[in-house]
Amino acid sequence: MKILIDARFTRTDHHDGISRYGASLIGAVAKLAEVTMLISDPRQLALLPEVPYVLANSPLSPAELLVARTVNRLRPDVVVSPLQTMGTWGRKYPLILTLHDLIYYTNPAPPPFLPLPVRALWRLYHLAYWPQRLLLNRADVVATISETTASLIREYALTRRPVHIVGNAPQEAAVVRDPAVEPEKSLLYMGSFMPYKNVETILAGMAGLGEYTLHLLSRITSERRAELEALVPAGATVVFHNGVSDEEYDRLLATATALITLSKAEGYGLPVIEAMAAGTPVIASDIPIFREVGGGAALLVDPDDPAALTDAVRSLGSAGRWARASADGLAQAATYTWDRSARQLIGAAEAAIKEHRSR
Repeated sequence: MKILIDARFTRTDHHDGISRYGASLIGAVAKLAEVTMLISDPRQLALLPEVPYVLANSPLSPAELLVARTVNRLRPDVVVSPLQTMGTWGRKYPLILTLHDLIYYTNPAPPPFLPLPVRALWRLYHLAYWPQRLLLNRADVVATISETTASLIREYALTRRPVHIVGNAPQEAAVVRDPAVEPEKSLLYMGSFMPYKNVETILAGMAGLGEYTLHLLSRITSERRAELEALVPAGATVVFHNGVSDEEYDRLLATATALITLSKAEGYGLPVIEAMAAGTPVIASDIPIFREVGGGAALLVDPDDPAALTDAVRSLGSAGRWARASADGLAQAATYTWDRSARQLIGAAEAAIKEHRSR
């Protein structure tokens, strides 16, 4: 099977969630099928597997309306886009479009890296569900990364097309920590600082954890940092890293007491499964996606209750509790692999080919 995977949303400096998902999926699927990547900038290749590629327009340019002309000439058996926005005008091939989550319908602030005109369109797009339906119904199959998002797609009747799970997963090279080594009094947060991520409640919970250090790992604007610094409780220790390398992230995961996320909405929550794959316990908000991904291994708390976070961290200090949480997380993380995701994509591709032929 000849599969063309759209890699044009790959970052050129460091991965974000979409970028890492696409790159990891390409590497795994390339073991099972003949894969070609579509890129828009040669610098993207530094973060992508070594498979054949074709250079095309930026997915954010007006030329995206006609990208199918380029793809038609490649004669793929199926095309896979890790987002739902790929141009389809005049396509002659089976197509899988991916919807990761519905976060921005209730949290409409767009990602800050998008150009201003695109951010304006983003807000307009998320004012109603019908634009989403128009996009998804252009596909032969819709993919998503979790059962939680799949259920929301069904609840809001977002597509008439078959919906397939093509899951996310931790990196195969995850370093597992030594369970015999006592964890440090450190807590990690990995994720953006957008309002729905609810970092404010994490900071409030630090009021009762004076002996712990909270590490905020992701890149942050100076304005947002100033807002959050003003909320740090007296006596709490909070370190703003403004971005860390993969190596530094692994080192911090290998020593921390827990990774924390109190997000109000997620499509998957990759840091949760990354921490579990390293043997680091996770404290997460009690919402459907973390019940699914955590699989009973995460310590779930009310995302609006700072005291619940404080209590969860302190519970990991009781006899045997940290070791049990670490072991449970390792077992849960093992259920998510990129090989499994690749097989899921092959199944979705076969369904897309059948759907395309039937129409």
